[in-house]
Amino acid sequence: VSRIMTTATARGPLTRDELLALPAAVDVETAGRAFGIGRTTAYALVRAEQFPCKVIRAGRTVRVVTEDMLRVLSITPDKSDGPGSSPPTPPENSSIHQR
Repeated sequence: VSRIMTTATARGPLTRDELLALPAAVDVETAGRAFGIGRTTAYALVRAEQFPCKVIRAGRTVRVVTEDMLRVLSITPDKSDGPGSSPPTPPENSSIHQR
């Protein structure tokens, strides 16, 4: 069985550092990579007005707002991505004993 690889699957999803280095707006293919979806699916979501973040249209050109995309992905520049991104650290005087 032959499998066609989309750009997103061929290159893989974007890393956190790559996401934070993006310009203010990106093309739909790049935004699709951020969400781990292929080009065709990303454009289909844009056409159906179902893309998960803000899309700007200028004529035939479509761009995705990076700030909104990062918000949806819970990516922040301060390394504390998303709610519960790191486990809580127990206090030093914790009464919890390890076995």
